[in-house]
Amino acid sequence: MTRAIYLAPWRIDLDVRDGVSLPIAGAALARAIAEALTAAGAPSPASIGLILTDDAELAGLNAAHLGKAGPTDVLSFPLLPPEAFPDHQGGAPERAPATTTASRAMAASAFPLPPGRSQHLGDIVVSVERAVEQAEGGRGGQTGDVRWSPAHELRLLVTHGTLHICGWDHAEPIEGDAMRALEQRLLAR
Repeated sequence: MTRAIYLAPWRIDLDVRDGVSLPIAGAALARAIAEALTAAGAPSPASIGLILTDDAELAGLNAAHLGKAGPTDVLSFPLLPPEAFPDHQGGAPERAPATTTASRAMAASAFPLPPGRSQHLGDIVVSVERAVEQAEGGRGGQTGDVRWSPAHELRLLVTHGTLHICGWDHAEPIEGDAMRALEQRLLAR
């Protein structure tokens, strides 16, 4: 099932693969994405893709794009450079600063678009199968030690994936702490 969900100024292109059963409404996941895009200062109007699938598809993508064997819970495929988004607490120190609105706009418009078209920010791919397993097994929350509902885990994973699209990372401890803090604020809403 594929459909577009409009939450101005965002369009979330939701694709639920055949055979995947959702423990939460797609519209709720779209709202989580919209809130994360707004919090991260993503250029707007824009679209983003959300693909909800299974472990097999994530394992293939994980091997092809990261060279890692086995499935993972979420992968993000950003189309814009981190400089297209506002600087944030815990941002990578080597990242070129985009401190002005003009410089962010220039980075965000790296790909010329036809008139009236919105920028596509990228795609997030989530294994619903892995999210359910992590939540029910007490290995959720991106920390590996949270037991909560599969719906909560999916909201976290789409929020996490959206922040990656927007240039957030957790490779360094300060980045990870800032990213986790923002995720928790967004999930508390």
